[in-house]
Amino acid sequence: MPLDLGISSSDSAEHAETGTDAVQSGKPLDTALWCAEQGWPVHPLAPGRKTPAANCTDCQGQTHRHQDCPCIAAGRWCHGFHSATTDRTRIETWWGAQPRFGVGVACGPAGLIVIDVDAHPAPLPENHRLLPGIHIPESVSLDGLQHGFHSLALLAALRGQSDPVLDTTTLRVRTPSGGMHLWYTAGPGDTWQSSAGSSTKRALAWQVDIRAHGGYIIAPGTTTAAGTYTICSPFNTPSPLPRWLAAELERTGHRPSPPSPRTATPVPSRGRAAVIAAGGGRDAAARTLATVLTAVIDCAAVSEGAGFNDKLNRAAFTAGGLVGAGRMNVADAESALLAAAAHARPGQERRALQIIRSGMNAGSRRPLDLGDRS
Repeated sequence: MPLDLGISSSDSAEHAETGTDAVQSGKPLDTALWCAEQGWPVHPLAPGRKTPAANCTDCQGQTHRHQDCPCIAAGRWCHGFHSATTDRTRIETWWGAQPRFGVGVACGPAGLIVIDVDAHPAPLPENHRLLPGIHIPESVSLDGLQHGFHSLALLAALRGQSDPVLDTTTLRVRTPSGGMHLWYTAGPGDTWQSSAGSSTKRALAWQVDIRAHGGYIIAPGTTTAAGTYTICSPFNTPSPLPRWLAAELERTGHRPSPPSPRTATPVPSRGRAAVIAAGGGRDAAARTLATVLTAVIDCAAVSEGAGFNDKLNRAAFTAGGLVGAGRMNVADAESALLAAAAHARPGQERRALQIIRSGMNAGSRRPLDLGDRS
């Protein structure tokens, strides 16, 4: 059964008069240029899909930072939303090369925060997962709740606010799957983090995703195999994020925490213990590893843009060289690297371990000669 989204025939008529011709043209290049004119950096999506266009062969499978990749500076679209641009010439080049590219908008640089309301068929979550942080007694039945439209409407009702889905003052986009994107602008100086409604760590509501800093949103007018993302509001520009939604996002952990002050000890205790165990803590191998570990540890003071992956990869390469030279035990080196990574980027251990093992394997093929500096 189609969802009643509160879109009246008068809304549609007004939209027909005020809608953006570029988006309605069905030409991805027109859509991309229109977005750029709004100040929204864009990047290509794979034709007919929701995912970014593939990296070049040199970048596929690499762990290098997007900041260090020559492709973006050279005008290529590698690294997804990191390559997003408002440069007209570059946009015309990209979509001229592949007219069927979809259009993605990098939310953070665009100053956007998009509420992505899903309508996927899925079993209801436990009561405490419906509206994270809001206690719903187990005695309360959730029967009748089917998707993100219901959970978001419930959150609004609990706060005495109107359902955001019915907000005709901002850009609303109907998705091919029956969901909706509610586009808003972030306040001056505000930075919001993305999340998935199914996350156990940070979420606004069940089946309600947040597209913000560190993520992208599919531009209206883009067509995938499932259908077209269609503007369904009388307005085609986002309005400021409502204060009550900003408060809810802050309550649910969507505002980045301020950087933690650096501690006097540059290496966390677990990492230091591993280094000491590896070589007595005072020989050249231990000192060499401690130096590169410190660079990884220092990333904890900066939430983004610290080059964490690159520094961890370099530290792992160094550790692999020490192992290859017989100066360090594999298990001790890996333990020290993991401890440093967990300190700098808690919760990303699985990805860190991939980088560590890849870097150590590469480094072990080039044993690190430290001479006699023991």
